[in-house]
Parts: sequence; C-alpha cells; structure tokens
Amino acid sequence: MAKVDIVVPCYNYGRFLEGCVRSVLDQSLGDVRVLIIDDASPDGSVSVAQKLANTDRRVSVIAHPKNWGHISTYNQGIEWASSDYFLLLSADDLLVPGALERAAGIMDANPDIVLTYGKGLSWQDDLPFPEIDPRQDNKWTRQDVVHEMCAIGANVVNTPTAIARTRIQKAVGGYRPSLPHSGDMEMWLRFGAHGAAAKIDAVQAIYRKHSSNMSNSYWNEDWSDYPYRRAAFDSFFEEYVDRLDGGRSLRASAYRTLAETAFWRAIGRMRRGHIKSGLELLRFSIDLNPRLRFGPPAGSILRQASIKILGRT
Repeated sequence: MAKVDIVVPCYNYGRFLEGCVRSVLDQSLGDVRVLIIDDASPDGSVSVAQKLANTDRRVSVIAHPKNWGHISTYNQGIEWASSDYFLLLSADDLLVPGALERAAGIMDANPDIVLTYGKGLSWQDDLPFPEIDPRQDNKWTRQDVVHEMCAIGANVVNTPTAIARTRIQKAVGGYRPSLPHSGDMEMWLRFGAHGAAAKIDAVQAIYRKHSSNMSNSYWNEDWSDYPYRRAAFDSFFEEYVDRLDGGRSLRASAYRTLAETAFWRAIGRMRRGHIKSGLELLRFSIDLNPRLRFGPPAGSILRQASIKILGRT
C-alpha cells in the first residue's frame, strides 16, 4: 500500500489548522504522515498543532523559535519526506475525500507519472461550505506540463492538489529562494522535465479564500504577476534548456506567449482607464519582445480573434 507524506506549513493560521489536518487524516488512504511546521506564529498555532499530534500518532510538529520564511519552511518539509508520495498543503487549504487514493492509484499503476494534480475549488470562507460529489471517478489525462506552460505562458498546476512522487521531489530539489512569488510554477516545470504529469478530472482540494491569504499580498490583481512568471521561466530554462528536447524552441515559445498575453492585457487595462498599470505591462511586454513596439504580430491578432469568436458561441 502506498504511503504519503503531507507537510503543512503554518504561519498564523491556527484557526484553520485543525480543519486542514483533519481533511488529511480522514482520507480513505490511511497510511499517511503529517508534519506541521509552525513558522513562529504569534497566534497560538503551535498549541493547536500539538493538540493534533497528541491525539493522532500520524501527526508530528516542528515549531520554529524564529520565523524562517515560507521558502525555507517548505524546503525543510521536503527534506523530511521519505514516503512514496508527497504533498505540501497550506494550513488554510483542505483535501477533498478520496484525493490521496486517486493520486496514489494513478502513480502506483504508471511509473512514468511524476506528478498528479486536479481541480481546485475556490471557497470564500464566509459562505456555506461547498458540496463535493462523492461519486467523482478516476478519469485522468497524461500531460506534458513544460510544453503546456510554455504554450500558455502561465502555471497550469493547482498547487493544493499537487501530489508528487517523493523520489522525483528529492531529485529536482527544493524551492528557489530567488522566487518567493512564483516558486510553485518553477517547481512544476522542473517536475515536467523529469516525466509526465497526470491531470485528474476531479476536485482534489479546496482553496480557502480569506482576507489573510498569503497570496493576497502578492497579486491583488492578476495583471501584476507577469514579471513573476518570467522569473520562473528564467530560472527553469537557465538550468534545463539544454536538457530538454527542443529546449531553446520551448524557451522562445514561452517568452513569446508571455509577451503577447501581457501586451493584450496592457491594452485592455488602458482601455478601461488603468493607464499606469497598463503602461507598466506594455513596457514589460516590449522588453520581452521588442517587436511588439510596432504592434502585435498577425498570428497574435488571429489568436485573439479566435478566442473572441469562440467566446460568443
């Protein structure tokens, strides 16, 4: 039977911690270990964590006397992991029933799959808890996440759902301190360079939306994350461009797509009166692809037209 290690990094999320850990311990796949790493929370999170550990031997706790920051905390969890499969689950998120069994079943049967991910349901926590259909099946498709991310210029993996093969996690290493805002995207690119991913056609996790989400401090609007995406591609291709078949072509595709999507987002923002942010995005797109100084290429215009036509049908 497959074993799964789940690391739950926690900073000031004591009010959410029990629900998160309980969503793991109540999984149909019971051979799990949970490590809660509290990063010097001042809100009493450690007390909640210790209570959970005292009531279930599958739970253990590390409490930092000083704040390490999220990247170092994540990497400590990666070093600890030793089971077949691994998941990093934020203390304010939740697994849905059957998530671990679905992912482990796919990887058990398919040695080439290095990463599984599925749908993540966003939940505003002042609204009723979402109902998940318990009859979700195990349909999935094999994905090349490197090609897919380069084709759309963005992350495709919903992080709370990303259950990985631990030996591959060890091989690719930890999160990059230089990428505090796009470390997940760069991590999944590295996984994609080591094998195929399985995209599960089921809700695998619930992403809790609340006023203190860590990501809120990064991206109050999604237009501002383009430089972070570029940083993820820069870091990944610096290491992997010569290890991939067609690596240089993939890199060119990623940057071209990122520049064009930023260009169209810039135009849209300026049309809606957001001149400053629109100009920032426009400068970013032209810096990445100087040809955009003279306007979008014909191919980009045709793609945008196709998207609009399909959106009306």
